[in-house]
Amino acid sequence: MKTIKVSVVTPDGPVYEADVEMVSTKAKSGELGILPGHIPLVAPLEISAVRLKQGGKTEYIAVSGGFLEVRPDKVTILAQAAERAEDIDVTRAKAAKERAERRLQSKQDDIDFKRAELALKRAINRLNVANMK
Repeated sequence: MKTIKVSVVTPDGPVYEADVEMVSTKAKSGELGILPGHIPLVAPLEISAVRLKQGGKTEYIAVSGGFLEVRPDKVTILAQAAERAEDIDVTRAKAAKERAERRLQSKQDDIDFKRAELALKRAINRLNVANMK
């Protein structure tokens, strides 16, 4: 079966690099499935899971937004943060989720609700991806 090279990169360095049969992720415009030979594309990503299928197995990476660049032979994901499912610290993610929920529930004027909502989405995404492994 044909494969496509995938690179997931953050400001801290590469997180994932391999040849896979299919990449699935959620862009701002909707769900994307990318196979080898896909037309060139650039799309902003949602906070979501990236699913990488290879040889009957699926690997998961939690990404906190970013951009997806597709070329016929390569997919590059540039993300602010990305973690492989097996690298996610579940205890830390649960603590981040609880902190964000407390911030959202406290009706204080000095709370940046948009930032707290994004923190909550990131924590939930990390927990969901950790449970997929």
